[in-house]
Amino acid sequence: MGAMTQNGVGSRIRALREAMDLSLRDLAERSGVSAPMLSQVERGETSPTLQVATRIAAGLELRLSQLLRLDEDGAVTIVRRGERRNGPTGVPGHSYEILTPPLPGQRAELSRHTLAPGSVTGGPGDPPMHEPGARETALVQSGTVILYCDGQRYELLDGDCVTFDADLKHQFENPGPEEAVLLAVLSAGLRRS
Repeated sequence: MGAMTQNGVGSRIRALREAMDLSLRDLAERSGVSAPMLSQVERGETSPTLQVATRIAAGLELRLSQLLRLDEDGAVTIVRRGERRNGPTGVPGHSYEILTPPLPGQRAELSRHTLAPGSVTGGPGDPPMHEPGARETALVQSGTVILYCDGQRYELLDGDCVTFDADLKHQFENPGPEEAVLLAVLSAGLRRS
């Protein structure tokens, strides 16, 4: 397997590098591929060898297959019900699944949260607050949920949808006698440019 023919890989590498706020020199240091070589690859003047592409992928914190598969799969990625990733939670009564694929450079994540009666998100075992500029939109699919955000309390009923700044301190609580389910879309924060 010699040089790669993917035409889009150079522009893909540039977009991923910029999304990670890395200069060419930064990526060169992280990948062990020289900045002039990276520049040629990004402009499509040369196709990276397998070894170079593997190093670039590692510098972008991706597996080579992830870097290349993005072009092969085209514009549609389906996550089947059985393929959902479970989000990390150390909080009893709170579980969630991530419904969007783990593609690099993706700017939004959709997750489905299940809250047992009396349970709360945002406890000690839950992931930390989101990055500056992040926004979250949550749709209550069933049950009643209380959102505490920045010291305020909001009651959300079945079918209610809320959007808020996710970099503020926030948590959801299920006050009711039944399980509550909510869908949450997290939009990434500001690009640091």
